[in-house]
Amino acid sequence: MKRIFLFLMTNLAVVAVLGLVTSLLGVNHYLTAQGINYTSLLVYAFVIGFTGAIISLLMSKQMAKSSMGLHMIDQPRNADEAWIVDTVRRLATEAKIGMPEVGIYDGEPNAFATGAFKNSALVAVSTGLLQSMTREEVEGVLGHEVAHVANGDMVTMALMQGVMNTFVVFLSRVIGYAVDGFLRRGSDNDSGPGIGYWITTMVLDVLLGFLASIIVAWYSRQREFRADADSARLMGSRRPMVNALKRLQSLQPGALPQGMQAFGITGALGKLFSTHPPLEERVARLMQQG
Repeated sequence: MKRIFLFLMTNLAVVAVLGLVTSLLGVNHYLTAQGINYTSLLVYAFVIGFTGAIISLLMSKQMAKSSMGLHMIDQPRNADEAWIVDTVRRLATEAKIGMPEVGIYDGEPNAFATGAFKNSALVAVSTGLLQSMTREEVEGVLGHEVAHVANGDMVTMALMQGVMNTFVVFLSRVIGYAVDGFLRRGSDNDSGPGIGYWITTMVLDVLLGFLASIIVAWYSRQREFRADADSARLMGSRRPMVNALKRLQSLQPGALPQGMQAFGITGALGKLFSTHPPLEERVARLMQQG
């Protein structure tokens, strides 16, 4: 709950900073002169930036369960399932968080963690990962996912996305009004935004959205390095995580839904838009640890 409060306060702070900067630059006076309600625009940017990210975060567990076809291990059916649950419980206790829900899904090697609250999260692994790795390697992967939960990465990433959304919505519309005003100079038509506003806004929503995705992906990659390091700390050794990453280099990772990709064990291929660093970089970073 503390991180949700942080989420809200950060977005409010972003809106306040946007308001201050645009006031200093005189943008607010320009918009007012064009008949635009500057305060309403700020509130709109905040609501759009905040609402989508928070709804996605709050629904993340249910979406993961339905989209991945998870088998939730409420009562272990065999020794392997019992071992997975016991391992997650031990790692969660070491990380000082509540016991996450544990699930298994059919698919190629991968794993993920999700959930809005670190004391009621969800950790899931694929059958492909369980079949392809030793128990020590699987334990390293589970430690990585528990570390994501303990670090509050799901909330932090939603916060980051919300902040970026707020900037994109606000800037695209301010620039859209400026372009539209330039194109309509001398015109008596003041019936509302014209075609220049709508085209500019749509184009900038896409372009600024791409730039925002690069920033969010970069931040996600830094969280992956930290989760690897924290897995080694929880395990008391970097060997399980190093071996798991090396094993993944020879495997074909399974795909995850877009909302889960930032918290899986592997990510997309494009460097700038990848939520995960290359496996060899992660191994090298772990090997550099003392």
